[in-house]
This record gives sequence, C-alpha cells and structure tokens, in this order.
Amino acid sequence: MTIYLIRHAHAVEGDDDARRPLSDKGRRQIRAMAKFLRRSGRLKTREFWHSPLERAKNTAALLAGDMELDAKLSEVAGVEPYANPATMAAKLKSIRRSVAVVGHEPHLSALATLLILGRAEHPVLVLKKGAVAALERKDGRWALRWQVSPKEIA
Repeated sequence: MTIYLIRHAHAVEGDDDARRPLSDKGRRQIRAMAKFLRRSGRLKTREFWHSPLERAKNTAALLAGDMELDAKLSEVAGVEPYANPATMAAKLKSIRRSVAVVGHEPHLSALATLLILGRAEHPVLVLKKGAVAALERKDGRWALRWQVSPKEIA
C-alpha cells in the first residue's frame, strides 16, 4: 500500500488563510507535476484526501483532473497545517488502499517522520510547495519510496 503526501502548490496572498486559492504559478506547478506523474505512472490512487483549505482543494482537484484519474476527492480533518500528525497516522493505519493526502507544512513533514520513525519531531522529510512523496507500507512498516518537487521536473 502506498500513501502519497502532496503539499499544496503556490497560493495567492490574502488575509483569509482558509480561502486562499492557487496562484497562476501554483496552477502551473500542479499541471507540470500531473504531466510528469501521468507519464511516469508513479501515482496510482483512486482517492484524494485534502484539507478544508482552498489551496489544498484546488491542488487535489487539478492534479486528479490533469492526470485524468477517476478519483474521489474527499475533505478530511487532520490535514491542516498544525494538526496533530497522530490523528492522520491513525486514519492511515486502518486503510488497506492507496490514497493521496493533500495538505500543508509543517503537518506533512511531521506525519511522514511519524510514520517512518515513530516520532513527529525533527522531520526527516520536508515537502516544497507542489511536491509529492510516496511512502509504502509493507509488513506494518512505512518507508519513503520516492519524492519529487516541481523544480526537479522543470
């Protein structure tokens, strides 16, 4: 089983943090990432979980649409920037299918570190805006399989 951790792409500035959509730059980042992932066949999921923040919703929808995936998009709690990573780790422990989780820093780095090392402090992985990391669970243990950021595919 694979979990894809995806940080939202670049967003516009604004006073209402929850309602900030992707910027033109962010849409370009996700379109390029979708093209790369579609060509490489690296992202295989039929489900995207995203935070309630607009930029994460935009990222999930654009990525799934541009990859032409028949995927369900679901807003989930526990993926917000400062959410407790243990909440999402518990949700992931109970599922048996691959899922893409679209969220924010510092939450995603803490979640990846918790899954891989069993602790959330001192991240071993930091996701840039628009980046994707694949973690695989085998025999109850998580391992980082690959990570790619928009700058690496430009």
